[in-house]
Amino acid sequence: MLGLALTTWQVLVSGPLLTPDESLSRALVRTVPDSVTERLSDLGNVPVAVPVLVLAMAYSVRRSRAWVPALTAGLAMALVPAVIVPLKEWTARPGPLEPWAAGYYPSGHTATSAAAYIGAALLIGPYTRRAWPMAAALVLTAATATGLILRGWHWPLDVLASCFLCAPLLLAVAHTVRRAVRPSA
Repeated sequence: MLGLALTTWQVLVSGPLLTPDESLSRALVRTVPDSVTERLSDLGNVPVAVPVLVLAMAYSVRRSRAWVPALTAGLAMALVPAVIVPLKEWTARPGPLEPWAAGYYPSGHTATSAAAYIGAALLIGPYTRRAWPMAAALVLTAATATGLILRGWHWPLDVLASCFLCAPLLLAVAHTVRRAVRPSA
């Protein structure tokens, strides 16, 4: 939460972190074809990411007969827009390619992808006993964030703030999963 507070403060007061943030963005925007970055960004759309989480929730409940982890993951996903939208309105940060528009901080697409994909990996991970679900979730979240930055739809700090915001939500999911899934003796 300290990272989220720091980045939000920098955005609100036009602090010194904005200079390297804007320089990095200028150096990266449109260095990859829009057709690629747009597809990567779309991984954070609700109709793409949320069904992955819903399927993982159903799988988790079916395997464990425990509802708490699945409900915690669903609540984490529901909290994303409940927190992101007011922050966007409060900070009113313009976008890299749309200086006349506001509401780009923090990135809703990044937060949606993190909550959905990492939440899903946390739910199904104990049943696969492999690292691939979390690896896939991290790749999908990073691909979303990268697409948003390279396309010019978000500043790097917008994306970073969303990751900071999702950390406590996902820690809560991880905690409930650990409590519900006990290793067999």
